[in-house]
Amino acid sequence: MKRGFYTIMSAQFFSSLADNALFVAAVELIRISGGAEWQRAALVPMFALFYVVLAPFVGAFADSRPKGEVMFISNAIKVVGCLMMLFGTHPLLSYAIVGLGAAAYSPAKYGILTELLPSSQLVKANGWIEGLTIASIILGVLIGGQLVGPNVTEFLLGFNMPFLDTGIDTGPEAAILLLISLYALAAWFNTRIPNTGVEMRPMPKNLVALIPDFWGCNSRLWNDKLGQISLSTTTLFWGVSGNLRYIVLAWSAAALGYSTTQASSLVGVVAIGTAVGAVVASMRMKLHQATLVMPLGIGMGILVMGMNFIDNVWVAAPFLILLGALGGFLVVPMNALLQHRGHNLMGAGRSIAVQNFNEQACILLLGGLYTFSTGMGLSAFGAITAFGFVVAFCMWLIKRWHERNLREHSEEVKHLIEVAKNDNLHG
Repeated sequence: MKRGFYTIMSAQFFSSLADNALFVAAVELIRISGGAEWQRAALVPMFALFYVVLAPFVGAFADSRPKGEVMFISNAIKVVGCLMMLFGTHPLLSYAIVGLGAAAYSPAKYGILTELLPSSQLVKANGWIEGLTIASIILGVLIGGQLVGPNVTEFLLGFNMPFLDTGIDTGPEAAILLLISLYALAAWFNTRIPNTGVEMRPMPKNLVALIPDFWGCNSRLWNDKLGQISLSTTTLFWGVSGNLRYIVLAWSAAALGYSTTQASSLVGVVAIGTAVGAVVASMRMKLHQATLVMPLGIGMGILVMGMNFIDNVWVAAPFLILLGALGGFLVVPMNALLQHRGHNLMGAGRSIAVQNFNEQACILLLGGLYTFSTGMGLSAFGAITAFGFVVAFCMWLIKRWHERNLREHSEEVKHLIEVAKNDNLHG
């Protein structure tokens, strides 16, 4: 891997680390302030909101200037969201602003991989970036859980600034203040990312013109016989995984009686399995083999439903590791295939923006349904059953869709697979 790749990985790690620790801090901030359960569940779709709303624009923005600069600006927006949370803005609105920064960050983060690396290294690079992202989730939720725990809270609030009243008087607020330094560290790494030399695509003066361009890009990916399969798979995976992060917190409280600090460790356990699956997939799978992993998605959905029968942490931990491993092995080759097709069809930034739009729209939709259901009294066990069924059934439909493409458009699909195979060998 080129030297600049590891700088990108470092920037991604610390930014994602802060994102996930902040999620736990925001959950606890709403809890101690007396917010309803639905408000905590709503953090997930609120984070996804700007991914969907700004999807036509962020891809073009990422393609219009050096990716490191885009990532730096995005981290600055995340810091603004943290400061809003500290100065009394409702956590849901503040977390949506952090999501705005993440929405701008993602096309640059993934798009630079296709600019910096050959096609033959895309699966490996995705293994690295997904593995480190998952590692940041593990550490992030663990750090977030510990920062809002009683011991660390007492320590952090014990610091006094002479002649200055910071207004920081709760554990979550102290945690958020500390997490700003992680965003600052990620921003410093952003300044060290090399310019890849790829020609920039200026944004049009009339931004409204980007909307039909975006929908055209979206249509091209959905009409591509391999792009549609990889896009639907990753959309479903991230739609469920994004909400599962909170559902595991709620399930841990209901099934095991865990506090936020204790429950955060089980979110980390899922992430450990995902990291293992991602790394194994990056070593074993080739770009043209990506569609072979679809049955794992069906198995993942069945395992999600199996969580309802677990009430012991010693059973839960290995079960959740296995669940995460299936997801990690599923998403890495599919993500690489999607990037490959998107880069060939429309360019890196725009293709990632299309991917983010679909994936985050799924998170927003499923998260909105879960938030509404929670407000109407649905238990965590009922939500887990519904989510597991959705995953298994939809992955079965996607698998049938690909099989139909192989029957009815065999020459086109075989050609696209051959292109991916050749790019993997010679890229």
